[in-house]
Amino acid sequence: MLFAPCCHQCGEFIIGRVIKAMNNSWHPDCFCCDICQAVLADVGFVKNAGRHLCRPCHNREKARGLGKYICQKCHAIIEEQPLIFKNDPYHPDHFNCSNCGKELTAEARELKGELFCLPCHDKMGVPICGACRRPIEGRVVNAMGKQWHVEHFVCAKCEKPFLGHRHYERKGLAYCETHYNQLFGDVCYHCNRVIEGDVVSALNKAWCVTCFSCSTCNTKLTLKDKFVEIDLRPVCKHCYEHMPEELKRRLARRERDAKERKKKPAVCL
Repeated sequence: MLFAPCCHQCGEFIIGRVIKAMNNSWHPDCFCCDICQAVLADVGFVKNAGRHLCRPCHNREKARGLGKYICQKCHAIIEEQPLIFKNDPYHPDHFNCSNCGKELTAEARELKGELFCLPCHDKMGVPICGACRRPIEGRVVNAMGKQWHVEHFVCAKCEKPFLGHRHYERKGLAYCETHYNQLFGDVCYHCNRVIEGDVVSALNKAWCVTCFSCSTCNTKLTLKDKFVEIDLRPVCKHCYEHMPEELKRRLARRERDAKERKKKPAVCL
């Protein structure tokens, strides 16, 4: 009671071995890592932001702050490009090629639970996914000059896998039909919606096939039908012929004036 120190963790008197650390006294079993609770009495510790941590936890905290990986074999920070094996990061030089025995680099490839250097792996003829750069052992999607895991060949906008559905390519990227039309498709002059399917280009505008019709009688038109433009919309030949002669003369005069204006050269002032 007079001379035995008290444990900083449990508050009890310490009879026997005393651990002196962090300006306090501890029972050997009470001095633990503040993160994983591993006993530190015989393995040492590292001070980290006022905490006492085991070395693996300290390295993980430091790596997290630096945005780097921790090797799952030696628990040290990986300064260079890591080797990802079974979804865990490692120093590449901890492993050797399963075929030739050569020390591996971050370019090593995993196949059926084993690691191979890049030359040995390529000799096996295994396709590499264009997205994750890992071997494809199951079903392969061949598209855009590359090979993909089924789940990795996705729309560049919504990131949903195509799963066999049609895709549209633009500038090296793949899009589903919905987002390709939203981003790059033509908008119908009549319904103001993105045109899905064939586009009718007429009167310097784009139309849905079902929307391109006579603005007077609503008869469906095609580019093979004869029609005239009135107020920026098509009018079929039948409706045009039944219009008043004065209106037809006015329309003809307007079209003639428009052509003459185009012929006149621009004048610079």
